[in-house]
Amino acid sequence: MDYLNWRFPFVVCAIISWMTYIIYRSSKQPTILKYWGFRTDNFKSVLKRVLPFGLLAMISFIGIGFYQSTINITWHIIPILILYPLWGTIQQFLLIALTAGNLQDLKGQKSDKGVIILLSALLFGFIHYPYVWLMIATFLLALFYGWIYLKERNIYVLGLFHGWLGGIFYYTVLERDPFLEMFEKLIHS
Repeated sequence: MDYLNWRFPFVVCAIISWMTYIIYRSSKQPTILKYWGFRTDNFKSVLKRVLPFGLLAMISFIGIGFYQSTINITWHIIPILILYPLWGTIQQFLLIALTAGNLQDLKGQKSDKGVIILLSALLFGFIHYPYVWLMIATFLLALFYGWIYLKERNIYVLGLFHGWLGGIFYYTVLERDPFLEMFEKLIHS
C-alpha cells in the first residue's frame, strides 16, 4: 500500500471486504455483531471511559507538535475527521474484536487479559512499521483500547476515537497530510 502509493484503493477494498464479511457473518449468526462489539447499548458508558483518554491524547499530540514544530493543520483535516472513523472502526474490529476478543475466548484456554492486551498492542504497533511515532502511538492506543474492549466490547466508540485521534496525530505529530496521501492521485489525475 505505502510503497505502491495505493492507499486509497487498499483502504476502500479493505473496508468493502470486511464489511461484506461482517454482513455475511451476521446474516448466518445474528448475535455475532453484539459479541464483536457492534452495539449501542453501552455506547455512553464506553464513551465516558474513552473521552478523558482521548482529550489527554489530543493535548499530548498538540504539545508534541509544538515542541517538534510539526503542526500542519489545514482544511484537509475536516474530511479526514469525518472519513477516518470508518477505517478506524474496521481496524478496531480486526485488531480488537478478532484478535483480542478471540484470544480471550479460545476454547479450553484460560488466557490472561494482560497478556492478550500486550500481544494485541504489540501486533498493532508492529503493523505500523517502519513509522516509529505511529508504532509507539498505536501500541499505547491498543493497550488502552484492549483493556476497554475486554471489559465492555464496543467497537463503535473505539473506531470513532481511533479515526479522530489518528487524524489529529497525523496533522500534529507526524506533520503529514493523510488527505493528500489518500486522495492526491485522484485529485491530480
